[in-house]
Amino acid sequence: MDLKSNEPFWLIKNGLMTSYPSLKSNEDCDVLIIGGGITGSLIAHQMISDGYRTILIDKREICNGSTSATTSMLQYEIDIPLYELIEKIGEKGAVASYKACSDAIDNLEKLTKQIRSDAGFKRKKSLYFASKRKDVKWLKEEFKARKNAGFNVKWLEADQIVEQFGFENTYGAILSKQGASIDAFKFAHELFEHNTKKGLKIFDKTEMKKVEYHKGFNRVTVDSGFQIKAKKVIYCIGYESKNLLKENFVDLKSTFAIVSEIDDDKFKNISSTLVWNTDDPYIYMRTTDDGRLLIGGGDEDFSDAQKRDALLDKKEKEILKNLKKIKPDYHFYTDFVWAGAFGETKDGLPYIGEHKKFKNSYFVLGFGGNGITFSVTGMEMTSQFMKNKKHLLSDYFQFGR
Repeated sequence: MDLKSNEPFWLIKNGLMTSYPSLKSNEDCDVLIIGGGITGSLIAHQMISDGYRTILIDKREICNGSTSATTSMLQYEIDIPLYELIEKIGEKGAVASYKACSDAIDNLEKLTKQIRSDAGFKRKKSLYFASKRKDVKWLKEEFKARKNAGFNVKWLEADQIVEQFGFENTYGAILSKQGASIDAFKFAHELFEHNTKKGLKIFDKTEMKKVEYHKGFNRVTVDSGFQIKAKKVIYCIGYESKNLLKENFVDLKSTFAIVSEIDDDKFKNISSTLVWNTDDPYIYMRTTDDGRLLIGGGDEDFSDAQKRDALLDKKEKEILKNLKKIKPDYHFYTDFVWAGAFGETKDGLPYIGEHKKFKNSYFVLGFGGNGITFSVTGMEMTSQFMKNKKHLLSDYFQFGR
């Protein structure tokens, strides 16, 4: 198949899984979730599990934002290396943040089993390799920091990387036992379907236009003019929070990804491994459950979607050039090329918690390469917030930190 698509692979692969109505009446609830991606699906699941009357709205079709463009690599490793994060926020917060992401992978696996998911959750190792000789020194420092924190990691020399994975021109790597992959687009749809049966109401093509704050509740007006009265509002809107919050708390980036044709035999040695490197921006790759190789990278500052999409051909060549460095004899046959936007914070951590300008509200904004695992952590955090309890990570994930 020679056709290349600029639509995200997961959207094409899964098609229109479920359709929901737009809001056509006034409603009231305990919790209103704004944002129908993977984060919204996880938070909705938690709220329904905790017994709250919950409504979710999205201005698009459900899951058609960043969730359709994600590479769905589930890692405990945050974009900022652990040893650097320790220097930035202290050992307690840094290790707790890394461990929260590790626990999130375990919790996500339990959740996939609980709802009998068919979204291809698969346990994988994670290979983080030095792409330049000069990176070995700090990567070994990172290895030591992770080892000291109790993570299951091994150091591989260059010859071991060639032997185990067939990658050339690498200079050493951290091999972590903890990692996984999933089809997040499909899983989010599964969560929504599971929870609508338990009382979750979903309205897509329904855009929030105005919020009025009252004592003990908020009144949200949507584009159709109808209103939702909610005791709490939880914003799960990812990088689009930049339009809502005026302070400079996140930098918007574009990332690019390509997926190969199906070829099970060629990818066997990394079918159970997530791969990424020390470049800035780094490249990353994983196999899909239908035998393709997915590679991403080429990140750069986001300007607008049209300019970003115009770079698809250039970025495909750039990503494949990087692949050639480690697999010189391998020919990659591209099936899909697409781009997505994401947010990058100064410390690689999410923003989860209250914002002083938004009463009766919480934000769950999982940024960087760990958006999904941060969102799983957000389930536990919002559950505690709703009970007026403080979470261990509240201070580290708060606005204004």
